[in-house]
Amino acid sequence: MSKILFVVTGADQWTLADGSKHPTGFWAEEAVAPYQAFKAAGHEIVVATPGGVVPTVDRGSLAPEANGGQEAADEVAAALDGFTELKNPVDLAAVDLADYAAVFYPGGHGPMEDLAVDADSGRLLVTALEIGMPLGVVCHAPAAMLAATRDDGTNAFAGYRLTGFTNAEETQAGLADKAKWLLQDRLVEAGADFQEGEPWAPKVVVDRNLVTGQNPASSAPLAAELLKKLA
Repeated sequence: MSKILFVVTGADQWTLADGSKHPTGFWAEEAVAPYQAFKAAGHEIVVATPGGVVPTVDRGSLAPEANGGQEAADEVAAALDGFTELKNPVDLAAVDLADYAAVFYPGGHGPMEDLAVDADSGRLLVTALEIGMPLGVVCHAPAAMLAATRDDGTNAFAGYRLTGFTNAEETQAGLADKAKWLLQDRLVEAGADFQEGEPWAPKVVVDRNLVTGQNPASSAPLAAELLKKLA
């Protein structure tokens, strides 16, 4: 058994362009589906957040319309209740990557608020790339990559093929015109080779040790790809 580090947003609000606060957190399916896959494969999970705060689930991610119906929503909620590691996170600043076999970042709009500018997370991501540790990042969580700058000021993910929540998806979700910035735009500006798939369809991109998923539907396929790297 090896340990997989889940780096989860500590934010429960996302600041919009007009200064208003949009309630958010982490997206349930993006945490639950990989959690279940990793646990089933025999791995131990440790959750880390900025400051060690207990992370908040985005209530919208528990709604029936976000899960394809009430039955599926109930299953996600029940699985989330069983994800007891979320209740006892460690402080991200105290994490030693040597203790882990892989790192996974679930999304939700929360990472746009905190992980996008979190230096501890940025350093962790740079180190993970440098040592070749399997790294999975899904949906809005690639916002954390924006803080992954090297000493020379360049972004560590420049030149990597990757994906994340697209401008088209943010537009269809009704928040693109309210956001301070869009994830796809910022990743392209950072030098990433952004791979855009069809809105809401599963899309996973693998480049070296990095595995990224475009949206919530990509979280389970991403977990399967990350597990291949741990086999």
